[in-house]
Amino acid sequence: MRPEYLACPIRQVVSRFGDKWSLLVLYTLYVKGKGNPLRYSDIKDEMLDCSPKMLSATLKNLEKIELVGRKVFAEVPPRVEYSLTERGQSLMPSIISLMTWARNNFDIAASKLK
Repeated sequence: MRPEYLACPIRQVVSRFGDKWSLLVLYTLYVKGKGNPLRYSDIKDEMLDCSPKMLSATLKNLEKIELVGRKVFAEVPPRVEYSLTERGQSLMPSIISLMTWARNNFDIAASKLK
């Protein structure tokens, strides 16, 4: 395979967080968190159709690629909080822009499919 194909920016985005849940988790942390950390249960309450296993895996992946930070508190029971990292915050204007585009265009596209 050609190196420029593997280095394609779109390919990099899709391979890192182009799955079904990552953008929703990032958006939830951004909107519901409003700059404050959220607990797992807060995120889960917003994503009712995401299984606990998938939500955990998504959060781990987003932490691994440094879009989400995870802080564990040494308490009983343990408390874990999630927040957007600086890198995650820098991604949000692009996600918001993509959502705005979708709102403006998907109703038109859906009506043409009928």
